[in-house]
Amino acid sequence: MAADNSSSVTEFILAGLTDQPGLQMPLFSLFLGFYVLTVVGNLGLITLIGLNSHLHIPMYFFLFNLSIIDFSYSTTLTPKMLMGFVSKKNIISYAGCMTQLFFFCFFVFSESFILSAMAYDRYVAICKPLLYTVTMSPQVCLLLLLGVYGMGVFGAVAHTGNIVFLTFCADNLVNHYMCDILPLLELSCNSSYRNLLVVFIVVIIGIGVPIVTIFISYGFILSSILHISSTEGRSKAFSTCSSHIIVVSLFFGSGAFMYLKPPSILPLDQGKVSSLFYTIVVPMLNPLIYSLRNKDVKVALKKSLSRNIFSMRMVAENSSATEFILAGLTDQPGLQLPLFFLFLGFYMVTVMGNLGLLTLIGLNSRLHTPMYFFLYNLSFIDFCYSTVITPKMLMSFVSKKNIISYAGCMTQLFFFLFCVVSESFILSAMAYDRYVAICDPLVYTATMSPQVCLLLLLGVYVMGFAGAMAHTACMVRLTFCANNLVDHYMCDILPLLELSCTSTHVNELVVFIVVGIDIGVPTVTIFISYALILSSILHIHSTEGRFKAFSTCSSHIIAVALFFGSGAFMYLKPSSLLPMSQGKVSSLFYTTVVPMLNPVIYSLRNKDVKVALKKTLGKKSFS
Repeated sequence: MAADNSSSVTEFILAGLTDQPGLQMPLFSLFLGFYVLTVVGNLGLITLIGLNSHLHIPMYFFLFNLSIIDFSYSTTLTPKMLMGFVSKKNIISYAGCMTQLFFFCFFVFSESFILSAMAYDRYVAICKPLLYTVTMSPQVCLLLLLGVYGMGVFGAVAHTGNIVFLTFCADNLVNHYMCDILPLLELSCNSSYRNLLVVFIVVIIGIGVPIVTIFISYGFILSSILHISSTEGRSKAFSTCSSHIIVVSLFFGSGAFMYLKPPSILPLDQGKVSSLFYTIVVPMLNPLIYSLRNKDVKVALKKSLSRNIFSMRMVAENSSATEFILAGLTDQPGLQLPLFFLFLGFYMVTVMGNLGLLTLIGLNSRLHTPMYFFLYNLSFIDFCYSTVITPKMLMSFVSKKNIISYAGCMTQLFFFLFCVVSESFILSAMAYDRYVAICDPLVYTATMSPQVCLLLLLGVYVMGFAGAMAHTACMVRLTFCANNLVDHYMCDILPLLELSCTSTHVNELVVFIVVGIDIGVPTVTIFISYALILSSILHIHSTEGRFKAFSTCSSHIIAVALFFGSGAFMYLKPSSLLPMSQGKVSSLFYTTVVPMLNPVIYSLRNKDVKVALKKTLGKKSFS
């Protein structure tokens, strides 16, 4: 880009909302709560409209897209703002800043035009009700939506292009919690009247055109409402517009105040506080306004909840399986006690190894690096993973019937899958960390900053939650009849599918797709990372240098091979290759052996861990 050739700034520091240390954690908790409400509210409204066929009309088609825009809009800004409360310096790269600016402008413009499309929809519904179906046909709605997103792209390209051609000199402190237009213009060495004029014209189009459309629409609507004779008719007509009027007032009022005010009225320091209203508060309030003040949405919500409760009752009535019996690893009495002590020993080694590694990394500041940050979380996952499975398995060796309730079985399945999927993605994050350390060592600290590590970790656990939810939700919908003997030592997907009375075709498809994603995506990431690592190692001339580079990856390669190899063999094999009775024996490898071996591999083959362990032991003996 042109800016890169003339600008010494390769990254920006976001000043955040406030520099007062005492306010950081309270504000972090407050805005995290706002973000959770925004995500839950908008995704809930999207799901509700999608699932209820009587909401598949133009008004809710636009509301569906408004919720998508609000969710995306908030996600573009809030996570980075939250990072500003918990990090000393909230650094964002030049490319990252321009990307955030682009998507911020795209969603703001899209929201303003979707609100004008909704106003036009209300105008047709109230002023021309007999022609509503023809006027607001699916084709017209799609064309309006295309226009909404087209204007979003236009606004984003105009603003971002205007900023990209500026030159930024030594000062890189953005006096805001995000990359916004005005604070970036303040940092520019060559910002001119032309740039401000572009901003003013594009914002006028982005706010002016929708506002004019909305005013004209509501002018006609008001005229029509005044011609209605009955008070009840007027009230009904007005009630269909009230939610939209509130949303329009909140969004355009706060946006216009921020961008069209003279700078003397409100300085930028206070302006960024006022901008919270349209960037954080409005996306959170929109789903609440449309759900609390909208009769159709409330009726649909009640129907969806009653349908779910009814289906749960039907499952309970149709299914005689309120509990399951876990068959265990073997039914041979002579093997029960030896296997009990063997797996008890495995579990003790797993717990001590992983808790020991957690403690070691926590106590040694020299291990507070991205590599050991991910290893810390890997040990935490392995500890939880083993604890979800092994205690219940041990019960089968010492009890006649290892009974688990239906709720307990689904809970075990959920946490087992959460830990498995999280482990697969944490291993891919560790591979990426090794790639940056070996291939781009000079920018390692900047690339693998605390913010990036936290975002990668958030992605890991989100994918774990998504995978666990997908499998468990599909399993809950099945009906289980008289046979409740699970041919396994735990509640796993495949043995539970064998017990179902109803069709499992959808479940099998979900298993194949979700497991394919949860193994495929991390595997591809790991292969690409190690291909680039291998290429870099081959370009190192000295044998010592090659050996040192390879030694930093060897532990991870072993852990990856053990986990993905055993997991893929169990879930992606044809069912004819290995029957379930033998499959549960092979599954021991990734459920019991891998969590036990990981801390051993990382401690015996890792110089830093061995040095830290010696120092910790030496410190204790000295004290």
